[in-house]
Amino acid sequence: MDVITFNLYVVRHGQTYFNVYNRLQGWSDAPLTDKGISGAEKTAEKLANMHFTAAYCSDTTRAMKTAKIILDKNTADSVKEPTVSSYLRGEFYGYYEGSDLEQSWYAAGAPHGLPTFKDIVSKYSLGKAMDFLKEADPFHQAESNEEYWKRWDQGLDLIRKDKNIHDGDDVLLISHANAVLGLVERFGEGKYDVTEPPANGSLTKLEVSDDQVKVVDYNIQ
Repeated sequence: MDVITFNLYVVRHGQTYFNVYNRLQGWSDAPLTDKGISGAEKTAEKLANMHFTAAYCSDTTRAMKTAKIILDKNTADSVKEPTVSSYLRGEFYGYYEGSDLEQSWYAAGAPHGLPTFKDIVSKYSLGKAMDFLKEADPFHQAESNEEYWKRWDQGLDLIRKDKNIHDGDDVLLISHANAVLGLVERFGEGKYDVTEPPANGSLTKLEVSDDQVKVVDYNIQ
């Protein structure tokens, strides 16, 4: 069987109320703000002439709404509806879902002498930040790095096995800040700064084949 390679255009969803309030938002489902909707519309305009053979998003309101805005404005005879999957959610923050972002990462990193998210990722990795947050969670229900990637690998396999996708095709994925960071950290060969989240509505381009993923562009606004 021939190996196919396709382009995966990963868009972070539009701004939500939890983004405004600076709260952790993994499986929480805050809606888009007016700015988030207009930002998604601007991203949609940039992608309006691109033909997407397939589209994917998580089952969160913010991701599905962003996907609908982009696909509704598309003029290149793209797929009309995204495939929705819980595999493609961002990290589950457990006890810290909806909590103040800085305070949550302080709780995770301070026991290790690292009081901020940036400190943790700079010294270790995004994966280690996930592990520290799980340790700090009194219920230990936040996802560890291993648990997160076990789920996300199923999401990537779901896309790879889409029989509608052929060599050279363009595919849309609406995703989340830490999900984008995770993809870039894992497959970006250390070329990109993953201590700061990508902007809402930003675009990250990956080349995906059966056996590898390559980061081509990151956080394009």
